[in-house]
Amino acid sequence: MTAFSNHQIVLTAIGEDRPGIVSELTQLVSDCHCNIIDSRIAILGNEFTFIMLLSGDMSAISRIEHTLPVKGMELGLLTMMKRTSSHTQSEFCAGYTLEYTGIDTPGTLSKVTRFFADSQISICSLKSDTYDEEDNTVMRCELEFNIPIDVDIDEFKIAFETLSRTLNVDYIFRRIR
Repeated sequence: MTAFSNHQIVLTAIGEDRPGIVSELTQLVSDCHCNIIDSRIAILGNEFTFIMLLSGDMSAISRIEHTLPVKGMELGLLTMMKRTSSHTQSEFCAGYTLEYTGIDTPGTLSKVTRFFADSQISICSLKSDTYDEEDNTVMRCELEFNIPIDVDIDEFKIAFETLSRTLNVDYIFRRIR
């Protein structure tokens, strides 16, 4: 890698799901001489969503910026790009996942994410969905997060236990790093 290969861009594409769309987008990235550092795909409703973090030299990043809008229009995709830089990781003492489930109630995710914000803990990853079980719609959510050095994990868990009772959700914390 050259000294100029550290440029990064976040690319997002949204459109109607169909076979071959991932292949088309990853081929474009390859043709522009970019490297996929990280990516996520999700089907939300009937819409395909693809988020990629790309790296490359200045020429490669410029190439993707100029060719993606045209390719996106050809594929019927809404696309968006933003240049970025490498993520600066703050110091943390441990990484965890939190999985919770309960009867789907409006505002639960908002209250959980507010709890994290008030605790000064950034969420690294979040996935939530709902499913039908018997006569109820059940929500489930999985969050990944790092505990900063100055946060007492035991106090955090006790406070979350109180919140979980208020929200009527079952949960599991798992240490992952």
